[in-house]
Order: sequence, then C-alpha cells, then structure tokens
Amino acid sequence: MRFLLFGTGEYYNRYKIWFEKKDVIALIDNSKEKQGYYIDDILVIAPENVLQYEFDAIIILSFYVKMMRVQLLDLGVSEEKIYHFFDLHDLIGTPSKKCRRVCVDNAGNLRVNKKILLLSHDLTLGGPAIALYHAAQALIKKGYHVVYVSMLDGPLRDILTREGIPAVIDENLMIATMKESDWVREYNFIICNTMNFHVFLSEREPEIPVAWWLHDAPFFYDGVRQETMDKLVSHNMKIWSVGPIPEKALKIFRPDFHVEYLLYGVTDQFRRVGKIVQSGRHHNKMCFTVIGYIEYRKGQDILLKAIQRLNPEIRKRARFIFVGENTSLLAKEIMESAKDISEIIISGPVGRNEINCILEQTDILVCPSREDPMPTVAAEAMMHSIPCLISDTAGTAEYIRDGIDGIIFPSENVNRLRSALEDCIVGKFDLQIMGNNARRVYEKYFSMDAFEERLMSLIFNH
Repeated sequence: MRFLLFGTGEYYNRYKIWFEKKDVIALIDNSKEKQGYYIDDILVIAPENVLQYEFDAIIILSFYVKMMRVQLLDLGVSEEKIYHFFDLHDLIGTPSKKCRRVCVDNAGNLRVNKKILLLSHDLTLGGPAIALYHAAQALIKKGYHVVYVSMLDGPLRDILTREGIPAVIDENLMIATMKESDWVREYNFIICNTMNFHVFLSEREPEIPVAWWLHDAPFFYDGVRQETMDKLVSHNMKIWSVGPIPEKALKIFRPDFHVEYLLYGVTDQFRRVGKIVQSGRHHNKMCFTVIGYIEYRKGQDILLKAIQRLNPEIRKRARFIFVGENTSLLAKEIMESAKDISEIIISGPVGRNEINCILEQTDILVCPSREDPMPTVAAEAMMHSIPCLISDTAGTAEYIRDGIDGIIFPSENVNRLRSALEDCIVGKFDLQIMGNNARRVYEKYFSMDAFEERLMSLIFNH
C-alpha cells in the first residue's frame, strides 16, 4: 500500500516506526513553515496538493481527526481512503517487533501471586502517566510486585528507575491486541491506562482480570470505530474513570458498561495545613497562572481574550503566566497577540519541580479548558491551597463549590471569565479563605490517602 501521513507532530513521532518499511510517498501538514521541507527524508506537502499523488490510504496522525477528516473530504479525498492511527492494527496487521526492554525487568523470573501489570500509552509527565505512577507507588506499599509498561519512552522512566520500579518499553502496544501479547499471561492483574488501549482490549485473555482506567475527553474518541468498541467484553474487566466526563464519552459507544470512579491522587509535598500567601505578595501584583500544553482543547486563547478585555488600569494590577509546551500553531498565535500586553508572561514547558515553584508564586490557577476530564494541575494547586478559576467543562469543577472553594465560569464565555478575573483583582473574594477551602477539597478527593484507599477498594472488590 502507498501511504500519505497527515500530521508531523507528536503522533507522527509515536507511530512513524510502523512505517519504516512501508511506502510513504509524502507527509501532509497544515503548517506552512513545514511545507516544502523534508522530515525523515520524506517531503511535507500542503493538504491542497494531496490529489496530485497516487495513494491507497491517508493516515491521520492526530487527535484532531474530525476536523482533518472534514478537511480531506472537502478537498475531494474519498472517505474510504481516510484512516486514523487507531486503524493501524487492521491496516498493517499483527506487529512483528520484539518488546524493547529499556530497564531491568525481573518480573518474568518471579513466580509470585501478587504481580500487577500497569500499561501506559507513554512515559511523559502528563496527568494519566503520573496517575498510573502513583498507582504503582500505592500498590508497592501494599506488597504487590509492579511492572510499568509503556508504548513510548519518556522522562517518567528516570523516576521509575530511581524508585526501583521495573519499566519496559513495548512498541507493540501501539497497535497489538492482548491476545497477540503472550507475555501478559505472567501477571495476575492488569491496569490499562487511557482509551488508547481499546484496540489492545478488543481481543483479550478473559481469564486475566483487567481494569481499564479512563482519563479521556470526548475529543479523544473521534478516531474510535464503533465496531472495535463492540468487540470489548465486560467479563472480568473493571472500568474506572477519573470522573463523569470520560464516563459519558465511553457510554456513547458502550452504554451497557458499568463505570466506577477513581480520581487522581496528588502527592502532598509540603503537608501544609491550608494557608496561602497573602494575595499580591509577589511583585505587588496578583498572579494568575495557566499550566498545560497550549492547544485549542486547553482554552488558553479564551483566557487571552478575557485578559485583553480587562480595563487596562485593573489589568496592570495583575500578571498572567502561561506555562506549557508552546510549539503549536495556537501557541504561536497567542504569543503574537500577547506581545504588546506587558502583564502576560509566556513560558515554555517546565519540569515538575519548576511547576511547584511556579505554584508557590501563584495566587489563582486558571483552567479555561474547553474539554479537560480532570486536570492534575488543578489538584496540585489546591494541594498548595491555591483556589482555581475553572471552566464548567473541566472535571474538577464537579468537586468545587462556586465562590467557596474556587470560581467556576461557563466554558468559552469570555465575558464571564473577564468578570471573574476582575472580581479577583479588585478583592471581591477572600482568597485566603477560598484557598483554605480548596485545600480541604484536595484532602477529601485528591490526596494520596484518599486515592490509595479508593484504589485498594476497587481492586479488592474485583
């Protein structure tokens, strides 16, 4: 088959290994900065030029599959030739690559009764991977032998290695099914992290108990095919969700599945008793911070518009810090629009330690997301006794009382967000009391104690 690959970002880098011996005739990207250049010796073309090539399939390597599919259809591409990376198992077949072991894994030589396999889509420092790492810590405390296996390598591996948690990179997890992964039979229990594993679970070993832990907003299901979801068998499989948003997304495909909630646990690094710094202590300005990959789903553009609409005399009493990966097209647009607003600081990505330092300088964390099942950074902020200004489409809003534990605004409502920013700056809210209340929300729902208790309850009830 002759392939065109649509997308040259994160998911291209994840899946390109599967096309090394395939006939890839061109890459497609909407970025004009990439068009006409070569990536991995393959020409990058504009979408408008796709019909100039003879091809059998276009693979969308992005979660913006709905938008990109419409774009291709409008250009005259036949729908039968448009695929998503979730379709690779059917397109390419059973993977033949061997599991690539990155650090020492002694699990295969152990014959114990408490062996748990944790499967992750990556080893980044993002919410789902960190949540699974916390699950590993909790299980080890209870005497379980844990092995952490990922589709993709990343910085979390160094943390796992330091703590003596065996970490394995198995690139087959990208597209293989459970029945095609013979080595899983060594384990007594498996936890699969995120809906990326729906293909893996579509053909599984039913005698092995499995928990499928969902963290994903509806956005991430756009490439999922109903026929694949129909293959999922509920026997001996528990389904956990970080809140109502992933549950609703799953039930569009499988309304018959029973879902139980398992929220994130966030390590209490400071063990503080609910006391925040006085508002405006830092640089005599109130500090608002937004943390996360700068992309449409996270809604940083909504926050920018709200800041732009603030009265300049009020705005100069605050500063706004944007933290996160800033290589996307949206990030570039935001940086261009914000360059004349001196109160805005746009940082690139930072490590976990740096995030804690930033939060110590923060009066209010802003979560303007259009879709965000359960942003970890919101729980981290509340752990620091920092109130959140959060959209009602972020899962954390379910656990916050508006005006008491934090502030909730309607998603994408720029004027309501602007008004909330202004109310904070002019002192309408007692942020110290609100921060203390936020700390209590953290302790009740998102502390490691609460997480460990709930995790063990779900496993033992299995």
